[in-house]
Amino acid sequence: MVYDYIIVGSGLYGSIFAYELNKISKKVLVLEKRSHIGGNVFTENVEGINVHKYGAHIFHTNDKEVWDYINQFADFNNYIHNVIAIYKSELYNLPFNMNTFHEMWGIKTPLDAKKIIKSQKSDFKLINKNPSNLEEQAISLVGKDIYEKLIKGYTEKQWGKKCNELPAFIIKRLPVRFTYNNNYFNDSYQGIPVGGYTQIIEKMLNGIDVKLNTDFFQKREKWKNVADKCVFTGMIDQYFSYCYGELEYRSLKFEEEIKNIKNYQGNSVVNYTDFNPSYTRIIEHKHFENLENNDSLAKTVITKEYPQKWKNGMDAYYPINDEKNSKLFDKYKKLANKEENVIFGGRLADYKYYDMWEVIKKAVSNVKEEINNLVP
Repeated sequence: MVYDYIIVGSGLYGSIFAYELNKISKKVLVLEKRSHIGGNVFTENVEGINVHKYGAHIFHTNDKEVWDYINQFADFNNYIHNVIAIYKSELYNLPFNMNTFHEMWGIKTPLDAKKIIKSQKSDFKLINKNPSNLEEQAISLVGKDIYEKLIKGYTEKQWGKKCNELPAFIIKRLPVRFTYNNNYFNDSYQGIPVGGYTQIIEKMLNGIDVKLNTDFFQKREKWKNVADKCVFTGMIDQYFSYCYGELEYRSLKFEEEIKNIKNYQGNSVVNYTDFNPSYTRIIEHKHFENLENNDSLAKTVITKEYPQKWKNGMDAYYPINDEKNSKLFDKYKKLANKEENVIFGGRLADYKYYDMWEVIKKAVSNVKEEINNLVP
């Protein structure tokens, strides 16, 4: 064999595997079907601004080991994420907090907000009921008004399904606070790498063989025969030739625009929560690195994000973890457990929505286990 390991995909999971194996002098080849490394964390400098080419990536974690690990590759700024939501002509702060409740109902105290939410839960007979879908979960958390204005349209655009057809757990990721706190995340460590994410992957893959514009599946047997083991980070159902059928995903379309003004929307992310427009959010990238007051940057870059139904051949961004797909994934997982000399990992191979810190933690843990197993 020419290589000890072939790694399919150069996102965080695959690149961490490559980096750690290279440190112990294992010969590694990384295959990447796109024209660049980095997977979905890839950033590109446009007009002096580091543009998140595949959607906003804000690093956040409570895990100090993960924070220390990623900080060896880049300096992180102190960016704190807060989101603006626009519904028709109305503007609200996210995540759901006392600012949101004040903007929605004109109230000022947590007690007032809780009374309104309890009353609206009661109207839908959700008191003491375990929510069975996303709609019921959302109304239980924040009431009918906020659900209808700030959740329903955005969520149905995002997932392409009615809220009462989606599992309740999807909305549980969003914080609900009865304080005046617009910080989107509760994590102790937050920030954006100064200089973008691509530099992190470049450092991880330094000195490692990488082939871009290379689809593993076009010459699958050839690639598997050049290495003793394979680390696969792509779609698990594709690896097994969709033998049980296709898992469902959501895809995205990005429309990037250069604007001849310094500051377009005054915030990094603005969500559009009505059904019109059809995009879910606009990202203005310079705010991630606090560049809005940089006099040398006369332009700004924005990206409109349009969710799409996934079809074979499109990029898969979000697994749809409903009951039907979870059962199908379990069948593929059993096949993966029997596959010799192949390690499956990452969002697509695990068919699970991971935050970046979770990918890093899982990759570091898995590659350490692999290295420990190499010791005679």
